[in-house]
Amino acid sequence: MSKTSLVPSEGEDLDSFHVRNTYAQLDISGVKGDGFDEGVERTRARIGDSRISQLNAEAALGDGTEKTKELDPREAQVLAMVDRYGFFSSPSHDRLMLLPSAPLLRHLGFVHGGPKNAPVSGTSLKALPPPQSPLKEGSRIGKWERMLRPSKPDPGGILAWSIRPAKEAKLSERTYKGIPDRWRNAAWELLLSRFTKEHTLPINRAQMTLAKLAQDYADNLDKPSSYDIQIDLDVPRTISGHIMFKTRYGAGQRSLFHVLHSFSLRCEKCGYVQGMGPIAATLLCYFTPEQVYASLVRLHDAYGMHDIFSPGFPGLLEAIYVQERILEQMLPDVYKAFKTHMISTTSYATKWYITLFANSVPFQTQLRLWDVFFLDGEDVFIAVAVAIVWVFKDQITSAAANFETILSLLSSFFVPEDENSLLSWVERMLNDKKLRSSMAQWRKDWHTLVAAGKDGDALL
Repeated sequence: MSKTSLVPSEGEDLDSFHVRNTYAQLDISGVKGDGFDEGVERTRARIGDSRISQLNAEAALGDGTEKTKELDPREAQVLAMVDRYGFFSSPSHDRLMLLPSAPLLRHLGFVHGGPKNAPVSGTSLKALPPPQSPLKEGSRIGKWERMLRPSKPDPGGILAWSIRPAKEAKLSERTYKGIPDRWRNAAWELLLSRFTKEHTLPINRAQMTLAKLAQDYADNLDKPSSYDIQIDLDVPRTISGHIMFKTRYGAGQRSLFHVLHSFSLRCEKCGYVQGMGPIAATLLCYFTPEQVYASLVRLHDAYGMHDIFSPGFPGLLEAIYVQERILEQMLPDVYKAFKTHMISTTSYATKWYITLFANSVPFQTQLRLWDVFFLDGEDVFIAVAVAIVWVFKDQITSAAANFETILSLLSSFFVPEDENSLLSWVERMLNDKKLRSSMAQWRKDWHTLVAAGKDGDALL
């Protein structure tokens, strides 16, 4: 963070400056107990005037060396408590629901509803199972090591990767089987850069390099944002159960604030919306802040997230329109049940699309979905949404189903019985060339409806 951030910009709201200034100062000093202490609140509630409040605030400041020392016994003990992804414990969620594998063994196709006496609820779980290392992760690590090769670092010093030509045909198959966690940094950067290059006009590609976007990130840190107060409110409640984001104003929370602050200045139309937080926080688990900013820009520009984040969420409505056309064509009884019980798709699917399924599935499953999203783009999440409805089609079309049972079911936190079954189902659906062609046409149809002002009546 540049020292110029310690000086208010002309016309900057003083409360906003207080937020930005606090993060800038703490970048210099750090905070004590980063990763295991709660920290002291300094922006959402100002430090009190009492001597005790002042002393507590001073005691929580670091000396600039917090992350350069050897681990003390307390830190080592805390680190031993986190799971393989850095969470202290499995986050608690309402309505944990098993996503069974059996329905996913059948490919997507035309099908009627289930038996009328089918139960209206799925299998509830009392607790979220702890994440496990995939059974074949060891062998897949070796395959990814042989498939990827390092390229020259970009001017920003970030190592780039490429696919060995002889292994190019294996990329999609191995991505759907799951990227080994130790390779996600390299693989995600590779997939994001490849997809962005393919979906960016040649004249604009120079503006999308990591070096250029890293410079944009740094430049934006010194500018005020009208969203700083809201970003600061959201930062401490974004995956707070993770070791990176546990401590108030710790390195993880500061990085999250800086990334969201800079990105809020990227697009005047989008600014900042709350759904950006979980996306940025997940990316920070694997990337530097500069890379996270660059990734958000790529998602915004190349993956259609501009339309997801824009006022009115036009990209969300487009995705829902496509999802509904698939249901109407393939699962007509389910579509009819939604109409009969007056259940709008936005009532249960909005959070899926806005946060890219963060907070809707376990973190390990979310990573698997993001692996293939970075490979194949926005159709992936439509396929996942359809998969969930497909799994619960019997419950939705049961004679005993009603508005409450269906909405409660589809608002659950879904725990796949087998992630591989879910990803294989999604892969098969997206490999259906006829369906993908129809999906592209439905997107065009949606834009035609919007242009004619008829989109208001086009959704459930």
